[in-house]
Amino acid sequence: MRKYAAEIFGTFALVFCGTGAVVIDTVIPGSVSHVGIAITFGLVVMAMIYALGNVSGAHLNPAVTVGFWLARRMPGRSVVPYIVSQSVGAILASLLLRAMFANVAFLGATLPTGSAWQSFVLEAVLTSLLMFVILCVSTGPKETGVMAGIAIGGVIGLEAMFAGPICGASMNPARSLAPALVSGHLQSLWVYLAGPMIGAAISVPCWHLTRGNTDDTPSAKVSTNQQNVQHVSRN
Repeated sequence: MRKYAAEIFGTFALVFCGTGAVVIDTVIPGSVSHVGIAITFGLVVMAMIYALGNVSGAHLNPAVTVGFWLARRMPGRSVVPYIVSQSVGAILASLLLRAMFANVAFLGATLPTGSAWQSFVLEAVLTSLLMFVILCVSTGPKETGVMAGIAIGGVIGLEAMFAGPICGASMNPARSLAPALVSGHLQSLWVYLAGPMIGAAISVPCWHLTRGNTDDTPSAKVSTNQQNVQHVSRN
């Protein structure tokens, strides 16, 4: 249960801080700014990876969980409990924000500025790039390591910086689902549920082509070290 509690707490922190920055920037216009919102999302993810990465992997994102499963780096039986935990944490954060700020800025819900199709493509591509980086810097199903938090948080901040004005740069179905449900604005929600999932799936074969079958991945190094230990012990 520690893994699921960690996912609830971590996703709560992500949505509370990230969408809270959107809400506060609306309450006090210009106080946070678009750049500040992007940095907030990147920093809170980085912090949660360092705090919870060795407990649950700090996925904080159903698309990331599905990506790890498709890459065969976590068991299928854990996928649904992880997604439920992430959704619970996100909804709790949106409920708290609504209690404090009413329905300001739709609680930070992600809505396309242009066409839904345009945002769908952006969400898929952004999530694919994010998941590719995660698979490259993580160990097994966990986002752990000295550089993992910086790399993953940096990618999230970067993508939110340039794509946020068009699609919201959610890259996370739980982050989009919670404020949409609590605020009652469900239009175009399919963009932010389907886009990240498809993007995460696309990243897996790209990872396999570039890193997945080489000996320099974290999981490959662990496997190689185990084989060396077994070989030495037999000798």
